[in-house]
Amino acid sequence: MKVVIAPDSFKESMTALEVCEAIERGLKKALSDVHIVKVPMADGGEGTVQALVDATNGTFTSLSVTGPLGLPVEAQYGWLGDGKTAVIEMATASGLHLVPPERRNPLLTTTRGTGELIKDAVQKGAQHLIIGIGGSATNDGGMGMAQALGVKFLDERGAELANGGGELSKLAKIDASGMIPQLSGVSIDVACDVDNPLTGPNGASAIFGPQKGATADTINVLDQNLSHYASLIKMELGIGIEQMEGAGAAGGLGAGLLAFLNATLKRGVDIVLETVQLEKHLEGADLVITGEGKIDGQTIHGKTPIGVSKAAKKKKIPVIAIAGSIGDGYEKVYEEGIGSVFSIVPGIVPLEEALFRGPKYVEDLLFNLGQVMKKRS
Repeated sequence: MKVVIAPDSFKESMTALEVCEAIERGLKKALSDVHIVKVPMADGGEGTVQALVDATNGTFTSLSVTGPLGLPVEAQYGWLGDGKTAVIEMATASGLHLVPPERRNPLLTTTRGTGELIKDAVQKGAQHLIIGIGGSATNDGGMGMAQALGVKFLDERGAELANGGGELSKLAKIDASGMIPQLSGVSIDVACDVDNPLTGPNGASAIFGPQKGATADTINVLDQNLSHYASLIKMELGIGIEQMEGAGAAGGLGAGLLAFLNATLKRGVDIVLETVQLEKHLEGADLVITGEGKIDGQTIHGKTPIGVSKAAKKKKIPVIAIAGSIGDGYEKVYEEGIGSVFSIVPGIVPLEEALFRGPKYVEDLLFNLGQVMKKRS
């Protein structure tokens, strides 16, 4: 019997690989004759770098970069096993978690650190970049990212702009002639699961600004600044990014990646499915086991279990999903190819204990499911 194990991480409890290993332990206790293929998964959000590095036997690179407040932070990115693909999560350099609540101000925060990660990767020979852009503290349209790669953003006097979306009102000229040459020929896929434009009532500032510390007045300023920024990009580079789907992701970093790096925005789970070659691993499989920390009505919107189940459905392979908790609307996943959903938690326990004992809960559940499978075989 061939079983493909392809879960996401269980936040604050287990990485995707640790979930895979716990499932494997449980199954092998019950089933002596089982061939298991472990494929750690993610959906482009938190944990994607770890999952892809684990799935491909890759490595990590750590370095000091400019944090969202302009101060140094320690960040890391991953290399896939091919040695040619680097995987970056912008949040590790420019994330909201790096800014204390009392200091959150998107007029000031920068994506420069994300650009420094990109620069390091391509200077070390990366030919393909996968960039996850969730969890940002920024609203600078990707200006900081581009600055780190050699683009100059100048005011009317020819002086370079300082950090933050608040500076964009001063923008008079964009000089991209200094872009680092190593970017030439590098393909860039961006994990982006939102379709917000750069500006307007559904844009970066209006929708995502408040969580980053923006007031109503600040939102208006930032939105006007991004509109001005987009007009300069259109005039100087000939690229109209203001209303592109996904341009408003990560405070407009989506727009910056589109404009300056010719990136391609894709659904996160699709990038991961392609990168780990899940369809290839599914060949000849009798069962697929997937899962994530919580399965509910939101799971059908681009989350890992649905991406995995759709791939399995094409090959008519049954799918079991496990979760730390099951919430309202979870039954919607049955319409997407998942056959059964199980909670790993055996009873009412404190959250801290559940997180700590997650691997044991997974192992026990899969031992029990394995017993059922053995009796039916």
